[in-house]
Amino acid sequence: MTRMETITNLKDETIQHIKDLVRINQDSAEGFAEAADVVENDDLKGLFSLMAGERQQFANELRSYVILNDDDGEISGSWKGMFHRWWLDLRGKLSGGDAYAVLAEAERGEDKIKAMYEECIKETTGNPLNDVLHRQYADVVKGHDRVRDLRDAVKAAKD
Repeated sequence: MTRMETITNLKDETIQHIKDLVRINQDSAEGFAEAADVVENDDLKGLFSLMAGERQQFANELRSYVILNDDDGEISGSWKGMFHRWWLDLRGKLSGGDAYAVLAEAERGEDKIKAMYEECIKETTGNPLNDVLHRQYADVVKGHDRVRDLRDAVKAAKD
């Protein structure tokens, strides 16, 4: 007999998906915080700081569901995220904090987090966390689109 998932009785596979989202949100929060440090444009600094806070909030919210399921909630960022932040920092420094270079790298990271949410939502259809995942995903898509549009606008202004 298959057990029905509840918020406090999630399947192990669901908990693993949620942990993966916690990791990528933590990585995203740290990446946006670093992007805010390297970019020269004050508007972008503000946007990146705002997005860093939002992603940390998402990670914290998802971590609370992991904890509700008798897990300690200790989830650290991924190695891939650490590498991505290093690359973003390097690119920002090499380009002197050039807005286009930083936005292009941030948009690449946004593609990854968007894809991970899509996969998780697909894998956990009918799950009690579905509303949370869809709400967060909608905000991730908005952030992705905003970064992409800014990247394109900066490129058009350069050309």
